[in-house]
Amino acid sequence: MQRQQQLSLWLHSLFPDESFTLAPASADASFRRYFRATFADGHTRVVMDAPPQHEDCRPFLHVAGLFENAGTHVPHVYAQDLEQGFLLLSDLGNTTYLQALHGKNIAVAKRLYGAATDALIKIQLASRENELPPYDEALLRRELNLFPEWYIAKHLNYTLNEKQSTKLETVFQLILASNLAQPRVYVHRDYHSRNLMVTEPNPGILDFQDAVYGPITYDLASLFKDAYIHWEEAQIIDWLIRYWEKARQAGLPVHDDFGAFYRDYEWMGVQRHIKVLGIFARLYHRDGKEGYLKDMPLVMDYLRRACARYIDLKPLLNLLDELEPRDEQTGYTF
Repeated sequence: MQRQQQLSLWLHSLFPDESFTLAPASADASFRRYFRATFADGHTRVVMDAPPQHEDCRPFLHVAGLFENAGTHVPHVYAQDLEQGFLLLSDLGNTTYLQALHGKNIAVAKRLYGAATDALIKIQLASRENELPPYDEALLRRELNLFPEWYIAKHLNYTLNEKQSTKLETVFQLILASNLAQPRVYVHRDYHSRNLMVTEPNPGILDFQDAVYGPITYDLASLFKDAYIHWEEAQIIDWLIRYWEKARQAGLPVHDDFGAFYRDYEWMGVQRHIKVLGIFARLYHRDGKEGYLKDMPLVMDYLRRACARYIDLKPLLNLLDELEPRDEQTGYTF
């Protein structure tokens, strides 16, 4: 409550002659919270509350500038108070892609995903080295390690034996080699249906403060192998081909061969899903956020399907079967 009072006082200092009401807009998996300020004339702004002892607003401001200059629709920053951890932002509305896609209407999905890949291409075309932290081996490895630490040890309460640990490490090395061989661009890192807003122009892009410079297929894996909504693989491949054709036409460094591009995308998805399972387990066991448990089966399904396709990933599929025998698994059919 004290934070909200501070926030209200800050807004009053910015708009001393205007009245407004404050209401919660959203929260995310971090310490950040968002409030919507509605002014007497009906216009709205969103205020980010990022307690400085937990959050640093500067990466958000930097990435917002990069993405806005690239021609995409991100919250415009009207005012900032880094000492208190407050940002005044434009309002991208209430409707996420996830809400708009809930009915699984293919015509709506085609339009929204087309807009999302157009925006992604703009971001990728604007990429420059040394603007964002590198998505290097150390960071990719840290993310992979969330899986044995939080999913296997904490969530499954399982201790890997030496043979299993060696098997997992061997696959991790192959995944890292594939990821690191890809061309590098700006990577949003959570480019999915909960962070894309239906607005004008589409999409409104949120939650980009952890952006990095890394593999070109990463955001596509986030978008199309989304932890919160499932599409048939044939449909996803169609959308991926559309992106790939647009990316080649734009001069982005994607493979000339779609098969090679698709393999990169699949292996990038494997890295992401291993990480996400670890993060969801951590959000539950460390942070008490049980809402993510219901999303684990879809993420595991993506991971298993990819591992079943590539001979070098079969050891990981076998390990997953040892950890969770198939006759004990539920929720893997969509």
